[in-house]
This record gives sequence, structure tokens and C-alpha cells, in this order.
Amino acid sequence: MSEVNQIFTEIESAIKEDPSRTKGVEAVYQFNLDDGKYQIVFNGKQSYTADGEQETPDCTLIMSTEDFKKMVDGELNGTQAFMTGKLKIKGNMGLALKLQDILASYNKTAK
Repeated sequence: MSEVNQIFTEIESAIKEDPSRTKGVEAVYQFNLDDGKYQIVFNGKQSYTADGEQETPDCTLIMSTEDFKKMVDGELNGTQAFMTGKLKIKGNMGLALKLQDILASYNKTAK
């Protein structure tokens, strides 16, 4: 299993363990990374992650795999990555901002 696959597996486990942090968010996030496409689908208790394009994305984030890892680890701020061109966003910008908060809340409990 690749490191990125492991990250998405951990995100899915955290979401299933405590779905309260995603309350009110029903969206499909797609990540277009150097090594492939991945999705996080927030749909209440039915939330999950997936390889490839399973659903039509509401928000697509395009970035390098390395920058994605840094963002997940809290070493790279999503807003800063966007402003410096390391992150491109297609679709709903508001959802992108919500995602940063959701991932940050899981990241704090994982460490």
C-alpha cells in the first residue's frame, strides 16, 4: 500500500470513528495528485474515501503528492499553498476551506 493510500485509509478510519466533525458537510472532494486521483466523500455516517473517480466531485484539489503529505501532516497550510500556487482548486471554494478545518481537527487527534 502506498503512503498516500495509507493516508486516505487513516482519514476514512477517523471519519468513521467520529463523524461528528463532518456534520453538515455533504460533499465529494477529489484530489488530483502526481500518483493518481483520490476522493473523500462526506455523506454523514456513510462517508468514505476511494481511489480514482467514484463520484462527481464538488471540489477538486490539484497538487503534488509531496505537498499533499505536508498539508495532511500540518506542515503546509492549505490557504498558503493556494496563494503560492502549490494548490489549485476547481469547484466550490467554500468547501475547500471547510475541508482544511475538518482535516486539521482529525490531525490533532491522531497525534
